[in-house]
Amino acid sequence: MGELPNKFQKIIIIGGGAAGFFAALSCAAHNPSAKVSILEKSNKLLSKVRISGGGRCNVSHACFSVGTLLKNYPRGAKFLKHVLPHFMPQDTVAWFEQRGVALKTEPDGRIFPVSDSSQSIIDCLLREAQKLGVEILTQQDVKQITRQENGSFLLKIHPEESLEADKLIVATGGGTQRRHFDWLHALGHEVLPPVPSLFTFNMPKEAITELMGVVATSASAKILNTKLSQSGPVLITHWGMSGPAILKLSAWGARLLEESAYAFKVQINWLLDKNEEKIRQALLDFKMNATQKKIKNFDLELPKRLWLFLLDRAQIDAEKNMQSVSKTDINRLAGILCNDVYPVQGKTTFKEEFVTCGGIDLAGVNPQTMESKAVPQLFFAGEVLDIDGITGGFNFQAAWATGHLAGLSAAVRCDLV
Repeated sequence: MGELPNKFQKIIIIGGGAAGFFAALSCAAHNPSAKVSILEKSNKLLSKVRISGGGRCNVSHACFSVGTLLKNYPRGAKFLKHVLPHFMPQDTVAWFEQRGVALKTEPDGRIFPVSDSSQSIIDCLLREAQKLGVEILTQQDVKQITRQENGSFLLKIHPEESLEADKLIVATGGGTQRRHFDWLHALGHEVLPPVPSLFTFNMPKEAITELMGVVATSASAKILNTKLSQSGPVLITHWGMSGPAILKLSAWGARLLEESAYAFKVQINWLLDKNEEKIRQALLDFKMNATQKKIKNFDLELPKRLWLFLLDRAQIDAEKNMQSVSKTDINRLAGILCNDVYPVQGKTTFKEEFVTCGGIDLAGVNPQTMESKAVPQLFFAGEVLDIDGITGGFNFQAAWATGHLAGLSAAVRCDLV
């Protein structure tokens, strides 16, 4: 990419989200002479940035080697192997901090603004766009793209309104239905059907939902009859289960679980670092050494409400003295603590992190430049591609990285006409 920029080019970015903004800023920074415009179909800019992380915006993750970072992408890792070295989490931190947004890393590796407000990120991106002269147009719903004889693109907005561009960057996010990609399919791109990723598990009529708000901080979850398993906190909600372990499981199993119509069984080990035999032995030791103590006083570092619920699930009276607890009781309790099974019937969107699996087939995109292999001068960035990460800032990191590279490539790419 050592070619000189074309000073007169007009570059349009379709999509006013994280990837679209970063692509536009990269474009304008690498070719100040170009006219760079963002088209957003709604009247809201950076809407996912605003609600992400409970309104705090989880901008990235403290994962500073490419190999380790790639392990957090159920789809697109092979493609991102070529993209992420151009813009890693450390680059994200430097970029925002150089523009006055202080960031912090939480114990689990997630990176947030020190302000704990997504508005800090939004304001920074808007300021940078203004500084670089990026034009922002809202309520611009692109209906059709036509490649003209001179190589430029004609974007149909309304029957009587069209815009022309020398280069296009598509950063429209993940559509929820196949038809949302029809206009890109018409240009020659294969589309993998979109299905939800990062969702919670519904467990209608299951008694455990009475514990909504309780978190088991060190648990593991497995989809029965599959190889899918993940570990981390499990949050019990009024509809079922959520939390990092469940969300990661939903991401890695996105297509498989969609094929099952979201009817399956999940097995929970409430004590991540212990197996059934270890728990059984610990309970037997407690029975031998503390015969007059009540079983509810056995310390498993579980939330009290969850521990009492699991005792009841094992049909053991929490007020029983250990001397009255039989070996059969202990075996049953150990089994439930380490192999607790719940039927799942349906899913609920994890609203703060809504992500789709699917989109533009990566086989049709050059990972060195983000340029379409079918349509020269057309570039892609963000979740419109078949790329998605687990929860924890990985999807934003992919947005910054693909946006940065697409913008750079569009800025320096010579016209092929």
